[in-house]
Amino acid sequence: MSQPRRTPVQERSNDTVQSIFGAASALLTRTPVEEITTSRIAAEAGVSVGALYRFFSDKQVILDAIAVRHMEDFRARMALTLAGSALAAGPAALGKMIDAYVEFLDQRPDFRVLALGRHVSAVTRQAQIRPGAGPAGLLRWFMLKRLGLDDPAQLDLKLEVAIEAGERLIAYAYEQEEPGARARILLEVKKLLAGYLFPAKG
Repeated sequence: MSQPRRTPVQERSNDTVQSIFGAASALLTRTPVEEITTSRIAAEAGVSVGALYRFFSDKQVILDAIAVRHMEDFRARMALTLAGSALAAGPAALGKMIDAYVEFLDQRPDFRVLALGRHVSAVTRQAQIRPGAGPAGLLRWFMLKRLGLDDPAQLDLKLEVAIEAGERLIAYAYEQEEPGARARILLEVKKLLAGYLFPAKG
C-alpha cells in the first residue's frame, strides 16, 4: 500500500522546522551561545517567534535537537565503518572512531560548539551516552560482538567513564592554538583510553 502524501500544512511545518534548525546552526558558528535567543533564531530563520514556539518550547530544545541530529548522523556513518571493518584489535577500532569524531567536529562547526562547550542538556546528553546509544553504543557492540567480551555491566560503566573523559580531553585538545599541540594531545587521548578500555593481559 502506498504511503499517503504529506499535506501542504505538513510540508510547510517541516520547512519551518528545517529553517529553524538551519538558522540556529548558522548562529552557533558566529555568535556566543549565551547571546543566542529564540527571537534571534526566529529572525534568522525568517519566521515569527510565535511560529517557532509552535515547534520548540525554548532555545535549549532547539540546541538539543541539533546535537542529536548530528550524533545520529555520526553513529550511522560509524556503524557502516565498523560493520565492514576488518579491524581485530580494540585499540585500532577506538583510534579509528576518535579520528572520525574529530574529523566530524571539524566539518560541523555548529555541532563542535555544542559538543565541546557542553551546551547540550544533561537529559539529552545522558540519553546519548547510555548503553546502546550513540558512539558508545557502537563501541559496546564492537567489544561484545567482535572482541567477545562477556561482562556487559562492567563494560557499560567503563564506557561511561571513557566517554566522559574522552569528551573533556578532546575539548582540551581543541583549546590548543597550535595544530601540532592538538594532534599530540589527541594521540595521548587515544593511548589513555585504549589502555583503560583494553588493558594488556598478563
